[in-house]
Amino acid sequence: QVQLVETGGRLVQAGGSLRLSCAASGRISNYNMGWFRQAPGKEREFVAAISWAGVSTYYVDSVKGRFTISRDNAKATLYLQMNSLKPEDTAVYYCAARSQHCSGYGCQIADEYDDWGQGTQVTVSS
Repeated sequence: QVQLVETGGRLVQAGGSLRLSCAASGRISNYNMGWFRQAPGKEREFVAAISWAGVSTYYVDSVKGRFTISRDNAKATLYLQMNSLKPEDTAVYYCAARSQHCSGYGCQIADEYDDWGQGTQVTVSS
């Protein structure tokens, strides 16, 4: 089990960029990691995932080409670089860790993640 703390969320104008960070309390090198988001009145949505070594990445179609997930296992930190932000990206963003291997669609299932952060608010104004 790892404790996760997200930072970096704030108010930004449409077209702008943000980088979210997720710091873990322990080693994450054995975990697949993911970012999810939840907008008001909507269900939690998968955003991106990355394999334990950072070799494989997965994105929801709506963020492909705009967001980049990365990790630094030495620093036990996960990142989400968000460019060309749109108002519809407004949400609370959560990082999550899972000990089981996943690939493709399997990485998008929130219930299969073991540990979650408290979330960080991203608001994109038009």
